[in-house]
Amino acid sequence: MSDKKYIGVIGAGSFGTAIANLIAENHDVLFYVRRADRLNAILEQGESLGQKLHERITPTGDVKRMTEECNLLFPTVPSRYTLDEIRKFAPYLRPDHILIHGTKGFNVLIEDFYDVDFYDFQATREDIQTISELIQHETSVVRIGCVSGPNLAVELANHQPAGSVIASHFEEVILMGRDALRSHRFQVYGTNDLIGVEFAGALKNIIAIASGAVYGLKGGENVKALLITKGLSELIRLGTVLGGDVTSFLGLAGIGDIIATASSTHSRNFTVGYRLAKGEKLNDIIETSEEVAEGINTVKICKALADNYKVRVPIIQALHQALFNGLPVNDALNFLMKYPFDRDVDFLD
Repeated sequence: MSDKKYIGVIGAGSFGTAIANLIAENHDVLFYVRRADRLNAILEQGESLGQKLHERITPTGDVKRMTEECNLLFPTVPSRYTLDEIRKFAPYLRPDHILIHGTKGFNVLIEDFYDVDFYDFQATREDIQTISELIQHETSVVRIGCVSGPNLAVELANHQPAGSVIASHFEEVILMGRDALRSHRFQVYGTNDLIGVEFAGALKNIIAIASGAVYGLKGGENVKALLITKGLSELIRLGTVLGGDVTSFLGLAGIGDIIATASSTHSRNFTVGYRLAKGEKLNDIIETSEEVAEGINTVKICKALADNYKVRVPIIQALHQALFNGLPVNDALNFLMKYPFDRDVDFLD
């Protein structure tokens, strides 16, 4: 084992690669790549998904080395695969490790959830775990955090300025995360509302998909603003029922990330909505996408949660119909324009 201390990044997707390059401006980084063929390609080419790796980044496929030489680790794995990755690391993780994840999705505990359409299914809070809850359940790690915000990977890779929030119940987690990430081009804020930031970061992907669909229909800026504003109200109503604090939805992880992803063709979720509006089938979109759009499954689980807790979410319901039941996107928009909305701002009551 080397005496050199690293910060670890788990996951070599576009966001994981961008985070590794950010951290490498301040620290040496061990960069975990799961697949051997991808690891060999990264070692040979010195880049990951088109992003050139900083010279202080060391790619590896060695789980044990990651946990021995890194006390602070950033898992950045799609939610569907996070359980398997965390279980791989769990035997080597200790209570003194710190994990700050960057996943904007949930671990769903419902059997066959990803393979079956649960249109009439109702879910409870106990049917999902946030990623911090998953880590706490599967490992001995105590100090856990989440990094979330308007962080389009392509812009981070282009060294464009950005900011994010680190959420944790432990101040030292926020401070260590800030020390790892902060630079002249990346601002970092902190909060103790870990659950709220995790919900805000995951749920905002729903609005990104819906906004992409409106863009695909050439609906214009007025209806996009209408969608974002009313969509934020839905996210707050549902997110607070599930345990989040309204303030997190009004910060970088909520409205901040919505502004970025609901307007950018660089967003995977926005692109799903756009392609759906252009008439493509969901399965074709998924099969031809280079990376996972977390919002698709988030729509499915959030509709089931809203049905169970009787939360009024017409945008989520319409989007669910468009994604999983073949409702034309234009019909979904017409449904929303005829929906009997009442008060403008209702989440502050």
